[in-house]
Amino acid sequence: MYLVEKNINKLNKMGFTFFLDPRELKEVTSHLKKNTYNIYKPYIDSERNILYKDELPRVILYEIISKKELRHQDILGSIYSLNLDISLFGDILLIDDKYYIYILEHIRNTFEMDFKKIGNTNIELKEIDLSYLENYSRSYEEIELIVTSLRMDTIVARLIGTNREKIKELVKDKSIIYNYELLKDYSKVLKEEDVFSIRKYGKFKFVGIIKTTKSNNYIIKLLKYI
Repeated sequence: MYLVEKNINKLNKMGFTFFLDPRELKEVTSHLKKNTYNIYKPYIDSERNILYKDELPRVILYEIISKKELRHQDILGSIYSLNLDISLFGDILLIDDKYYIYILEHIRNTFEMDFKKIGNTNIELKEIDLSYLENYSRSYEEIELIVTSLRMDTIVARLIGTNREKIKELVKDKSIIYNYELLKDYSKVLKEEDVFSIRKYGKFKFVGIIKTTKSNNYIIKLLKYI
């Protein structure tokens, strides 16, 4: 509730929030009257978006230029190491082997000065016009699995080819993010549109049950973020 109040205060005092993930956006808007806010989406199906009243804060889009291949988790780790509020950053996108990142304009100087390496790899930042990606739509790999239940440990074990005991270890090691929070309950039952990430394996969206087999198992569909 504290974060909801914090974001509502930002909206009322500054006229806008910082970037909100889908869970935060849903929680904040549930406490607001309709027609008292707008939602800014940097591109068609962006995940991290901004609530604003009248005037949108300045958002900047950078291309991250590197001579070596980068990984999403390494970029994110380097951003965390800057010790800046993560809500100042929007989505990180990989498109045609190029990485892009959205930030709020008021951290531009700090970001350009301090974000010069990802791991041991030197990088450069090139500002891109926001309109360049405004019509971008994410690509996904469709995955179908047969599972015995919709529990998180069952689905993840089947997805990465391991057993449920290993999933308990992953949860204990804080390696699974569920709907933008650390997963604490490995027996959580997945619902349609739930999103989860598994360290080293990627990010997934649960679409739902396609059908039930004669042996009462489920054929489910997942989307893997590309």
